Order: sequence, then C-alpha cells, then structure tokens
Amino acid sequence: MEDNDMRVGFLGLGGMGRGMAANLLAAGHELIVWNRSPEPAHALARQGAEVAPSPAAALEADVLVSMLADDASTRAVLLDGGALAAARPGLIHLSMATLSIAFVEELLVRHAQARVQYVAAPVFGRTDVAAAGKLNILAAGPQAAIERVRPLLDAMGQAVWPLGDDPRRAHVVKIAGNFMLASAIETMGEAAALAQGYGVEAGELLNVMTNTLFAAPAYRNYGAMIAERRFEPAAFKLTLGLKDVRLALAAGEARQVPLPFASVLRDNLLEAVAQGEGDKDWSALGGRAFKRAGQA
Repeated sequence: MEDNDMRVGFLGLGGMGRGMAANLLAAGHELIVWNRSPEPAHALARQGAEVAPSPAAALEADVLVSMLADDASTRAVLLDGGALAAARPGLIHLSMATLSIAFVEELLVRHAQARVQYVAAPVFGRTDVAAAGKLNILAAGPQAAIERVRPLLDAMGQAVWPLGDDPRRAHVVKIAGNFMLASAIETMGEAAALAQGYGVEAGELLNVMTNTLFAAPAYRNYGAMIAERRFEPAAFKLTLGLKDVRLALAAGEARQVPLPFASVLRDNLLEAVAQGEGDKDWSALGGRAFKRAGQA
C-alpha cells in the first residue's frame, strides 16, 4: 500500500455499499468487510477484501465506513453488540447512511464516550452512481478527521460538499434533499396526470419540462421513469423513501418547523406500501397520480 492508503472497515454491503466498497478496493485501500448476509462480503473477498467474522472485527482498522439501512440496523450492529464500545480510541467512523437527527445526537454521545471520531458523510446518488464512484458526498465533523479520510471520499464520490464541524448539518441536508426529491417525484406525477387528462402524454409533458423549466438531472431521470412507468427493478425502494420522509417530519417537529407537504408525501407513500408497491422504486410514487385519476 502507498502511504495514503488505509486499512478500512466497512459495514453494510447493500445495493449502495457494495459499489462503494468495491471502489475503495480499486483505489488500493485494504478492506475488511462485514454484512448481515454473507454473500456480498464473499463476493468482495474474491476481489481482495478480508471478511470480518463480526462487526467488532471490522472496527480494527484505521477508519470505519458504515452504510447500514437505517437507525435500527445501525443501532443493532454498532451499539447493541458492543462493537463501538470496544473500538480502538482514535478510530474515525465515516457514517454514510441516512439516519435520523435524534439518533445521530445519541451516536455523538456514544462516540465521545468511546473516544471515536464521528464524521457524517451521507451521500446523494443511486446504486449505479455508487458503483461508478460518482456520488455527491456531504461531509461534516472534525476537520482534521475529514482531511484524513479525504482519499476515501474521493474514491467513492465525484464531489465532497463541506458542511462544517457539526455532523448533524450533513445529516439534515441529506434528509432535506431526499424530501425535495420525493416532492419532485410527486409533483411530476400529478402534473403528468393533469396533462394526460387533456390528451398530452406524460412523456410529452416531461420531455418539455425537463429540457426547459426543470432541466436538472433529478427531474430528467425520475421524469423518464414516471413517463415510462419504469418502477422495477428498484434502485431505491419506495419503503426507504417513506422512511426518509418520516425522518424529515421528525426533524421538523423537533425544531417546530412545519412540513405540511411532507405529511402528504408520507400518506401517499404509505398508501403505496399498503397496496403492495413498497419494493418498487420510489419513483412509483409518481405513478400514484395516474391511478387516482383513473389513468392506470
């Protein structure tokens, strides 16, 4: 390994984590990986990673990267089993999952007790973006620690967005960003259903909009999926979208910030889950408008 290469523990090899971990390997970092189901870890072992027998073993590294699904899985893996409490003092934890602000505040206390540095680094990008190493990474925490892990961030992302010393800042930007995406998906679906009611196909409307007023990658990508009703396979499951909108509502309530449209999104996402669409891509939220209009 070169001088700036690190021994990295990696927890969570789901759709996002697999690509991120593979990019760290490709950049020359020594990787020790753990996942609840062993198959993704064994696949990375064939590329040169070491498989950790337990989460605690993955913390025997210079840096820990975690990309676990939610608060509950992060709590189970890091806290309940005692892995964090037994970690080497001075370890840097690069926390890249989308977590609630309340849980992050608890994590900050627990990390301070364990003398482990916590760097928040949640990401914008879907599974294909993660595999390509093109994520946008939000970074907040101790600045010296962020500089130390910068080679890892550069291996996984195309840009790093610094957000200061308080890790909560990166996590709330991630939550706010996903709320904005969910809002865009819902709005495009409703607008497309409106146009379709007057004989303008969804693809026609969204082609115009995503090349004029809303010429941005999120609108173009999700607009095409909505127009084509292309909701499978899921790169980001609708159930995860529901989780993230709930995180926005909880964060807003904690600071007395009303989010009335987030309540609408939560109910529409919950309706989709109740009707068996939870495992579809969350762009299926946009398809709900066609069903409500009798255009399914």
